[in-house]
Amino acid sequence: MILDKKVPGALRELTDRIVACRRCPRLVQYREMVARQKRAAYKHETYWGKPLPGFGDPQARLLIVGLAPAAHGGNRTGRMFTGDSSGNFLMRGLNKYGFANLPDSISSDDGLQLQDAYILAIVRCAPPDNKPLPSEVVNCRQFLLEESALLPNIQAVLALGKVAFDGYLNALVSHGLRFSKPLFKHGAQYELMSGLPRLFTSYHPSRQNTQTGRLTEEMFNDVLEQIRAFLCS
Repeated sequence: MILDKKVPGALRELTDRIVACRRCPRLVQYREMVARQKRAAYKHETYWGKPLPGFGDPQARLLIVGLAPAAHGGNRTGRMFTGDSSGNFLMRGLNKYGFANLPDSISSDDGLQLQDAYILAIVRCAPPDNKPLPSEVVNCRQFLLEESALLPNIQAVLALGKVAFDGYLNALVSHGLRFSKPLFKHGAQYELMSGLPRLFTSYHPSRQNTQTGRLTEEMFNDVLEQIRAFLCS
């Protein structure tokens, strides 16, 4: 993965450690198996097949927290929310509200740039059936804490789905912060405690959610509109 020259040295060093991680044997086995046994549509491509760091604007005010790379999306392309329908759904919304320069996310060299936004996930390897084990979420927690701490201007956090929501809150608690834990629901926003970013919530833009209508573009755009209004207030 090639990082932008503007990325601070600490983020570059963390990226190297994330990409080299082999802490979870089940995830290592699965991500590498997928990279070898490619989907037919991508049989001539070289899969990334390693953990994924976050990407975006290091000066971002919006932090987007996802679940994990998709087996044939981020695990193939080497960038979060890239190369699948979830990434395109997400980028259409981010582009509409000025957080991305392009409305789709195809490959790591497609020219996509995030503006005032940064994306990471609570688990950095593609998990079987998109379901990481609780122990795997805990193993990745330090990367979430370290990477978010290197983003000095975050004012809003968007959690994509309940697993990401719980993972983010549990990471804060593990860091010694104490607050009343809210319940997950789509389209909510929470002021956790003084000094923490405002937390916004959305259903995850998975194909299962978007194709069944559980999450529509209008619903997702409503969340982004709330975030944009908050950042502009």
